[in-house]
Amino acid sequence: MAGPVTDPPIRAAARALAGGDPIGALNLVALREDAPALALRGIAMAQLGEMARARALLRRAARGFGAKAVVARARCVVAEAEIALVSRDLGWPAAALEAARAVLEAHGDRANAAHAGNLAIRRLLLLGRLDEAERALGAIDPARLSPAARAVHELSVAGVALRRLRTAAARAAFGRAGQAARAAGIPALIAETEGAAMALERPAARLVGRGGERLLRLEEVEAVLASGALVVDACRHGVRRRGTVAALATRPVLFALARALGEAWPSDVARGTLLARAFGANFTDFSQRARLRVEIGRLRAALRTLAGVRATKRGFALRPGEAGEVLVLAPPVEDGHGAVLALLGDGEAWSSAALALALGASGRTVQRALAALAAAGKVAPLGRGRARRWTSPQAPGFPTVLLLPGALPGG
Repeated sequence: MAGPVTDPPIRAAARALAGGDPIGALNLVALREDAPALALRGIAMAQLGEMARARALLRRAARGFGAKAVVARARCVVAEAEIALVSRDLGWPAAALEAARAVLEAHGDRANAAHAGNLAIRRLLLLGRLDEAERALGAIDPARLSPAARAVHELSVAGVALRRLRTAAARAAFGRAGQAARAAGIPALIAETEGAAMALERPAARLVGRGGERLLRLEEVEAVLASGALVVDACRHGVRRRGTVAALATRPVLFALARALGEAWPSDVARGTLLARAFGANFTDFSQRARLRVEIGRLRAALRTLAGVRATKRGFALRPGEAGEVLVLAPPVEDGHGAVLALLGDGEAWSSAALALALGASGRTVQRALAALAAAGKVAPLGRGRARRWTSPQAPGFPTVLLLPGALPGG
């Protein structure tokens, strides 16, 4: 929230905040009640994790600046938007941030306008709106950004590349982000870039097949998807071959059948096994066999451009056609609520409403998932009522990119 000021303590406090020293900034403005000091105190409190207090101070500052101080008020809006993003308040009005960015750009405050643009892009990433994020990134010239803003920009470029599974592009963007963060000299930003880049080095998925299973890094997952094999993808619940995808996320019975057939390929799967996998049935009668035939017919229709399903004496088998090979990708750990844990894996506290918005799911669905995860000790609530937030107390130990909204095209 830097800007031209003539008040030496305010200028010194702004420099301290830009360098990641909120305590130093507070020492300079803690006892002042004028609008610039309130704004800087709000940013300092945000850096210290006191989000509610920070938001209140910024709103007081915006009122104190008055209607004519449009640039100062716009900076307060940008700072509040950043607090909303960190607090995972994804319902915060994005239009207000865009209006503030336009004001800052029109008045020549390119540094804060760029910061506003970075915040908007990061919000799009959290929501899985990758096409919009990519267009917004393409409209920005990183050479015109300050080192700190350039580091955040490159982290967003890397984030899009990771979810698109373009690992070479992601690695290059992480490298540029690290260089910019070191040039900015902000320890927290340096640590963030180094931590984010580790997503490329840890296991991202399992390859499951007749020979057992093994863990894959993201680069290896990219190679599997580009190999031309028929891939049954349990991370995004679909069947794919290169750019052709049969999305089965909303058809769990069909995906259960496809996965069972994929794991057994080139062998067939007995009807009783398929009934157990798809319907949970532990015995076979005429009606269940008829139901299985119906669902197999639906699976054939869903996979008609990718593969076939042939009947055998004891059951059914997958026929990959031109692909020649069938591979099954699964998450490193399967717990039934991987997408929720993927979002909580960023270490921030999320509300159930923000999780529902990011996942495109109903609030009730997310609440049921959180209740199940809490019972298993995998998530923990903070606060009560509307202020309740959820965190993951356990470090997942692997990146969750493939489970995030928007990861992989067509999933």
